[in-house]
Amino acid sequence: MPKVVETQSMLLQVLILVFFVLSASVKNGNAGITSTFIRSEWPSNDIPLDHEVFAVPKGHNAPQQVHITQGDYNGKAVIISWVTPDEPGTSKVQYGVSKKNYDFTAEGAVRNYTFYNYTSGYIHQCLVDGLEYDTKYYYKIGNGDSYREFWFQTPPKINPDTPYKFGIIGDLGQTYNSLATLEHYMQSGAQAVLFVGDLAYADRYMYNDVGIRWDTWGRFVERSAAYQPWMWSVGNHEIEYMPYLGEVIPFKSYLNRYPTPHLASKSSSPLWYAIRRASAHIIVLSSYSPFVKYTPEWEWLQEELERVDREKTPWLIVLMHVPIYNSNEAHFMEGESMRAVFEEWFVHYKVDVIFAGHVHAYERSYRISNIHYNVSGGDCYPAADESAPVYITVGDGGNQEGLAERFRDPQPDYSAFREASYGHSTLEIKNRTHALYHWNRNDDGKKVPTDAFVLHNQYWGSNLRRRKLKKHHLRSVVGRVSSF
Repeated sequence: MPKVVETQSMLLQVLILVFFVLSASVKNGNAGITSTFIRSEWPSNDIPLDHEVFAVPKGHNAPQQVHITQGDYNGKAVIISWVTPDEPGTSKVQYGVSKKNYDFTAEGAVRNYTFYNYTSGYIHQCLVDGLEYDTKYYYKIGNGDSYREFWFQTPPKINPDTPYKFGIIGDLGQTYNSLATLEHYMQSGAQAVLFVGDLAYADRYMYNDVGIRWDTWGRFVERSAAYQPWMWSVGNHEIEYMPYLGEVIPFKSYLNRYPTPHLASKSSSPLWYAIRRASAHIIVLSSYSPFVKYTPEWEWLQEELERVDREKTPWLIVLMHVPIYNSNEAHFMEGESMRAVFEEWFVHYKVDVIFAGHVHAYERSYRISNIHYNVSGGDCYPAADESAPVYITVGDGGNQEGLAERFRDPQPDYSAFREASYGHSTLEIKNRTHALYHWNRNDDGKKVPTDAFVLHNQYWGSNLRRRKLKKHHLRSVVGRVSSF
């Protein structure tokens, strides 16, 4: 009798799993999930200035706010940035492939800027190029006894089957929720961050506190950003248009502090650019720059999409701040203008996934498009489209503005899963055909995997030969509940 009960129990579990798989895989109809999870929210106030996470490194003029980003198109260079608070010091980076043995030197440049009555520290930026793929480098910055040492790992050589794991973070800020997100991300095993805008939220302060909160945020993220590249994109909180302070140059703090390799992708602005890393081609767009027809961003994106080689980098990923598809009351339809301009290109070039932030909640779409809509005719609602990207909103890093808890009801057909919680995502590319995606919720200080699916590559899943590769790979994937 116990064996019969055990068999029945196992059969019931299988049936439940099959039902879940089928439910999660539906592309049309009201199959989307609005999570009913009730979170016990940590404080949404910014962490106090005297907290240890903002500690200034010991020693006179010691380098602080250290961060790196990719420095070229193909992943063989990094831009290392840091600040010295008291005097310029040296902009030299010493580096090598073994600890304490720095066989190479690169020379950078230094700058500072003013914002209202605040004067920044001395901001150093140094391009370290000519690196070898898949190599761990140790680097040293600073003078005398106040020098500091760090390391980073270069990506594998560009190859269509190179595995690689990205973290995705947006709208981070510097609250206790932000700290939980950052600590959870650092446990993920991801190798680089795709950041979808709204970094420090310094613009929520006034006068000199704007600059001070940029400094604290730089020290806050250093624990990760000094050791692996964060690929930056801008959000509305980087604009900092403040006429009442006499500050009318947009993105002034951001552009002085966070360089990007825009020239390597023939971009005319650091606000939009592209890189290739491992098996991915990543395109970064600016939601707050002119992007209509014939503007520099429009012209550049048209040319960059033509340069994408899916035989070498099969995964095509786009980052932006304002989501094109969003069913939250917060910022609803703010991405419509960019959708009208670029969505047809995203479908034509078979973009795999588009990550956005801005809305302080999590949401994932099905593969849908609205490219047939126009004001004089055509369908005026999104429809299932196997050539379209999956749209994922991850503006849930933890900033002081709090969560966007009001979703539109009923849940639209294009929305697959949504929840108003803080967290981060990871995208683990396995090969040219499959990647594993996870969204991880911050729950009372713990990381909880909440939404996951297998992402099928748009280019390599388009003919029968490639589908055989897909079928073979699925045998080795365990525990996934949906796929796109």
